[in-house]
Amino acid sequence: MLLVITPSAKARGCAQAIQQVTSEETHVAATLSQALAQLRAQEYVAILIDQAFLETDPVESDMVLEHIGTAIPVPVNFAISGMDRVVRDLRAALHRHKKEVLLMRQEVQQALRNELKDTVTALLLSCEMALQVPNLPGAAEIQMRSVRTLAQEVRVKLNGS
Repeated sequence: MLLVITPSAKARGCAQAIQQVTSEETHVAATLSQALAQLRAQEYVAILIDQAFLETDPVESDMVLEHIGTAIPVPVNFAISGMDRVVRDLRAALHRHKKEVLLMRQEVQQALRNELKDTVTALLLSCEMALQVPNLPGAAEIQMRSVRTLAQEVRVKLNGS
């Protein structure tokens, strides 16, 4: 869902056009108070906020921006921006956000993969040391070899991805 925050008379038309282009349900708030109420009630993907609010009421605007959660703030000058520009700015913001999320996800996956590789290496070393213990009972040796095999499978999977 998207939220358009503007007192502009063309807000409804803008919301409808955005909804048609993005296929995202789009709500309108004519005041910052209405916007706060809607932000408390719903999760939004992006918030298009009129720059006039940002300039004329910075305190309440900051309150709105503090409550947007993971939504992307898109400042728009509705007084001079045509519908094409608003949609273009929104698409660009959504695209940037998607790329940032993808990069962040890849970084987290790589960090987790590296952490797991360290753990698997320690596990394999422990297995090898345990298997070299003199007079290791047969059942314990079988279990240790099984653990080593599983750890090797995990290592292969971590190296393959």
